[in-house]
Amino acid sequence: MTDDSSGGRRTKVERVMDRYDLEEWGERLEAEWVGDGTERTSLRDLATEFNQAVLRAAVRDAGSSVLDTDIGSLYRTLTNDDVSRSDAVRKRRELERSGVDMDDVQSDFVTHQTIYTYLTNVRDASLPEEDTEDRIERKKETVQRLAGRTQVITESTLEELGNAGEITDREYEVFVDVRTICGNCGADYPIADLLDQGGCDCDGSDAV
Repeated sequence: MTDDSSGGRRTKVERVMDRYDLEEWGERLEAEWVGDGTERTSLRDLATEFNQAVLRAAVRDAGSSVLDTDIGSLYRTLTNDDVSRSDAVRKRRELERSGVDMDDVQSDFVTHQTIYTYLTNVRDASLPEEDTEDRIERKKETVQRLAGRTQVITESTLEELGNAGEITDREYEVFVDVRTICGNCGADYPIADLLDQGGCDCDGSDAV
């Protein structure tokens, strides 16, 4: 690692890149975000990739034998809320025994907002104009994905409470149906239908 002794009001991403010798990541982050002839990478995924690079550099500098292929799994164990706390604590202690200062490393992890600030303020990057149809399709997939996750979490919750005897233990079916109601005419649409047809088709003069 290199010490950041230059001072100034640089962004956190710049400081972390200097500290872990990750300067090449500036160009990489921009290229993956704007697409650069390939499929774009989301800011959240970019933050994850960058943080994994930070963890990899810290492990290597400490002389640990953790393989690159294990970094993704290691990072998830340390940061994912779905991983048991005991597993995270055990991995953290293993790294600290091998010479990795985990307090420093985790304080150097960045958020997707931090990546955005770096890309737009430092590299003056911006997204290309995107096709409206593609944007609508992506947004529809996002809503459907969140609805699916809500369904899975609800099913798991019911099963857990049923097994614990806190509610009657039955086979429950969960349905998550995201619908919208036009504030002008009162028409009711499944969200996917509303997006597909470009919004409500009322003439704007009707009252509910």
